[in-house]
Amino acid sequence: MKPALYFSHPACLEHDPRVHSPGHPDTPERLETLEAALAQADWLDWERRQAPAARESQLQLVHTPSHVQGIRELCQSGGGAIDADTFVGPASYRAALHAAGGAVEMARTLSSGEARVGFCGVRPSGHHAEAARAMGFCLFNNVAVAAAAAIAEMGVARVFILDWDVHAGNGTAEIFRGRADVLFASIHQQGLFPGTGPLRDAGSGAGEGYTLNLPVPEGSQEPLWLGLLERVILPAAAAFQPQLVLISAGFDAHAADPLAGCELQSGSFVEMAIRARELAAAAGAPLGVVLEGGYNRAVLAECVCATLPAFAGSGSPRAGAGEPVGEAGRILQAAIEQVARYWPL
Repeated sequence: MKPALYFSHPACLEHDPRVHSPGHPDTPERLETLEAALAQADWLDWERRQAPAARESQLQLVHTPSHVQGIRELCQSGGGAIDADTFVGPASYRAALHAAGGAVEMARTLSSGEARVGFCGVRPSGHHAEAARAMGFCLFNNVAVAAAAAIAEMGVARVFILDWDVHAGNGTAEIFRGRADVLFASIHQQGLFPGTGPLRDAGSGAGEGYTLNLPVPEGSQEPLWLGLLERVILPAAAAFQPQLVLISAGFDAHAADPLAGCELQSGSFVEMAIRARELAAAAGAPLGVVLEGGYNRAVLAECVCATLPAFAGSGSPRAGAGEPVGEAGRILQAAIEQVARYWPL
C-alpha cells in the first residue's frame, strides 16, 4: 500500500503577520492547533515528511523574478506591510519557500507513484498570490507552483485544481487563465474578498473554458456546494482527464468561520473530499491537498482531522444532501448552462 503523506515544516510557524499587524487572523496557532489535534490522533496513520524549500526557479514558473526578489528583500530588511491585509516579517520568506516547496515535493511524490495521496499543512497560504503580486495573506501561490512544476519537471500533461476556499482563488485563476493544461474550478462566496470570480469568467485565449468560477451567495449551504461539485465541476474534470488532482483546501466556508458567511459543516467538507477522491481514482490520478484558509482554529483542526481519512479512502458519498431549491436551484442551473458551453455535463 502506497503511503498517505503529510508535508509540513517548522518554518511555517515562524511567519507571523502580528509582528506588524496585531490582531491579524492568520496566526501560527492555526497550524499549531491543527497539528496538535493530528498528533493526538496519532496522525491518522499518515506518514509525516518535512517540506523542503522551493527553489527560486520553481517559484518563477508562475511568478515574476522581480516578485520573488521583492518578497525576499522585504523580509531580509525586517518585513512590513505589502498591503492592508498582507504583512511579512524576517522569517516569512523562509516560511513561504517551505510552503511552496512542500507542495512541489508532494506533487513529485504523487507523480512518481511514490505516494497515493498527500496533504500540505503549510502556511502562508497561496491561492491569492498572482504572478507579480502578493495579497490576501499569500506570498507565493503554493498550489500553482506545484501544478506548474508537475507539468514542467515531472512529465504531467494535465492538472485539475479544485479550490473550495470560501474566497475566490484569484491568483491561481490569473496564473493559468490562458492555459489549457490546467483546469481550475473555484467555489467561493460572491462579493467576498477579493471580489473576483464571476460565473461568466471562463479564462481567455487558449485557456477559455478551463476556468470554472462558481460564486455562491452568503448563507449558502451544503446542498448548493455539493450540487455544484457533482453536477458541474466533477463532470467537467472527468472530461478533462487529469493526470494529477490538486485541491486548494480552505475550510473558511464553515458556518463558524469569522471571516465569511457560508454555512458548511465539517461533514460537508468530508463529502467534498470523498467526491474529489473518487474523481481522482476514476481518472487514475493521484490526489494532493494544500491547506489554504480557515480562521477558527478549533474548527480548522476538526475539519482537517475529519477530511484526511476521506482523502485517504475512508467512507462513501452520503445520500440525501438534497437538491438545491429556490435561489440555490437557480444558481446551480445557471452554472450548468455556463459550463456546458465548454464541457459535457
